[in-house]
Amino acid sequence: MGAMATKNKLESPYRTRFAPSPTGALHFGSLVAALGSYLRARSFQGQWLIRIEDIDPPRQVAGAIEAQLTTLADFGLQSDLPVVRQSTRLEAHRAAITKLVDEGLAYPCGCSSKELPKDAPYPQTCRHGLPPGRVERSIRLKTHDEVVVFEDAVQGPQEQIPSQQSGDFIIRRGDGLIAYQLAVVVDDHAQQITEVVRGADLIDSVGRQCLVYDALHYPRPEYLHLPLIVDHNGRKLSKSDGADPIARYNRNEAFRLALRALGHEPPPEAISLDAQWQWALKNWALHRIPRGPVPI
Repeated sequence: MGAMATKNKLESPYRTRFAPSPTGALHFGSLVAALGSYLRARSFQGQWLIRIEDIDPPRQVAGAIEAQLTTLADFGLQSDLPVVRQSTRLEAHRAAITKLVDEGLAYPCGCSSKELPKDAPYPQTCRHGLPPGRVERSIRLKTHDEVVVFEDAVQGPQEQIPSQQSGDFIIRRGDGLIAYQLAVVVDDHAQQITEVVRGADLIDSVGRQCLVYDALHYPRPEYLHLPLIVDHNGRKLSKSDGADPIARYNRNEAFRLALRALGHEPPPEAISLDAQWQWALKNWALHRIPRGPVPI
């Protein structure tokens, strides 16, 4: 049976966000996502927010948050509301997990990643209670044979079956940290995000996140996944060493490349950052955005 359809949230006051993780300097793929989400918000006279997803301390780099915000500001990208750090939201995340467990929608799991089959759905080892000798490590959300259907504004109609994709998935990790799939839903709901605009590398998360929305009785947002930026070998650009245009080019050239990746390259006479901004705000159109991937 198909999943519950969503109404069009774009009829409401529009709000989207850019949510980087502070794992290093802002890379070009993130600049494209930030710029695309910003221009999308402005096309609806809506709000664009920045949220720092800093709930995975082992992966964080000292000074990365400040450096990322400075880089965004250098390109003219500043949040319409105060920047939120996800680490300040842990109480809300934990409350959501407790609610899901209390309602029987999530359960403790005693399995470690080393003992589970790779690239296969979770085998539901602990779904009906911890087996003898096991202790709680993580918390998983139950999945069922449900097709999640959604319309992506750029990538088109999508269908995902989380029970086949991942099976019951982790919402609190074995190390006690909150999992991305749970935190992003709780925080997007709290910030009243009407459309999630981000890179296409995250589109596989939508089905699982929709199940979290449904389990918590939150309305689902709309989705727009921007083209993945790749290098000449077809690898995600953020994984490529020494090829990032933010480091290689001046600000005006990097900004033009970002607009080009979004299908919106300004005319040659628009050289300065201000001129490129003026052109982009005036000419932004959804149909120009390529599905990708886009080589740079």
